[in-house]
Order: sequence, then C-alpha cells, then structure tokens
Amino acid sequence: MTDAGFCSLEGKVALVTGASRGIGRAIALELARAGAEVVVGYRRGAEEATSLAQEIGGRAVQADVSDPEQAAGLIEEAGDLDILVNNAGLTRDGLIMRMPDEDWETVLDTNLGGTFYTCRAAARGMMKRRGGSIVNLTSVVGIHGNPGQTNYAASKAGIIGFTKSLARELASRGVRANAVAPGYIQTALTDVLPEEVQQAILTNTPLARLGKPEDVAGAVRFLCSDEASFVTGEVLLVDGGLGM
Repeated sequence: MTDAGFCSLEGKVALVTGASRGIGRAIALELARAGAEVVVGYRRGAEEATSLAQEIGGRAVQADVSDPEQAAGLIEEAGDLDILVNNAGLTRDGLIMRMPDEDWETVLDTNLGGTFYTCRAAARGMMKRRGGSIVNLTSVVGIHGNPGQTNYAASKAGIIGFTKSLARELASRGVRANAVAPGYIQTALTDVLPEEVQQAILTNTPLARLGKPEDVAGAVRFLCSDEASFVTGEVLLVDGGLGM
C-alpha cells in the first residue's frame, strides 16, 4: 500500500498513539502509505487496532499514555523511533461551575500528561541518533477556547506551549517538534452534534465543510517528512480557515 515519493517516509519507524479509530487511524494509514513502519498505539479498541496493524503491516501495542510507566513501556516496545505522533486524547465537557475534579484531571492527564510522558521517553533515543520528528495533535479550541471545554482547551493550549519549548530543547540534536491543530473534523465526536451546532460551525468555516481525518493525516505526513526538515516549533492549523 506504499505511496512513497514526495514526503516519503521510507525506512522510518513511526508510533501513532490513539490510532485505533478516527484521526489517529487516518494518520497511521497515511504514514504507512508514505513507506513508514507504523506502530499502532491504543488504549481501547483492541480489535480495531489489531485489524489496522494487519492492514498496514505494522504492530499494535496497548498502553494508557496517561500513566508514566505505560507510556515509557510503549516507547520501549515501539523500538528506535524516527517519528512520534501524539494523537491520544479525550473530552469530558461541562461548564466550569459543574465540572468535577475527576473530569478536569482525566482530560489534563491524558491529553497533556500523555504527550509529556511519551515525548520524555522518546526524546533520549532521538537525540542520541541525532534525528527525529515529533508531531503533537492540539486543536483550534486550544487557540480560541470553547464554552464547556475549559479542561480540553487548557490541555490543548498546554500542548502548544509544550511543543514550542520542546522544539527549542531538541533542535541542536536534529530533532524537530511541531503541532497540528485540527478544526472540526468529521468523526464520531462531531456526528453526534445537533444539526444547529453543525450548521453554526459550517457558517464560521470559510471552506464551508467539516474536515476529514485524511486532511489532518496529510498535514502530519508533511511534518514528519524530510521536506519539512526546516520546520520546527510550528502550529499548523487544519481547520478550513476557521481560525483566521
């Protein structure tokens, strides 16, 4: 299923977290098409993850990245990584005055904590090999905010600052770190939005459509490739113009 050429990833080993479905699945498929050997990281959805790994000739590895030991174990199991894509994340929406501590902590621990734990575990090997690309999935919500998502917005805004700082730390060893900020992408999460909410999103999006997981995957492939070798510390918005 290789489609190598421009933005080829031939000979590279990639780990994608949260890859059993949605955007993560599309990213894993795209990196495999580019020629990478892809490790499919997942917490839930073992059947989907295993099926995807078989389809792309990769491996599926289970881990909860919000746990430091499991995150480190995932990186060790993945082997000598050239590419790390942190896509694992979740939401626990609610207005702040009614938000339980658990919902705040769970979202921050998974989205931001998981990104920190995997990057910390992967950085040493990449620095030793003097090369690598890290792509962290953030969100336009982390840039502009959204009512009922203070926890999610905080986690995604944190990823932006984290990625920029990480890029400065690793650049001297040839390791790049960038972020991709999707807008509203057509997944199981957006499918359940009320019709009026979806219409409001489309009204505010210049391209007047929801994004597809493949739109995000293409951006990630570029940032992982040698064609982006002079790009680090950037946040690439894939949002149909919503964030302009």
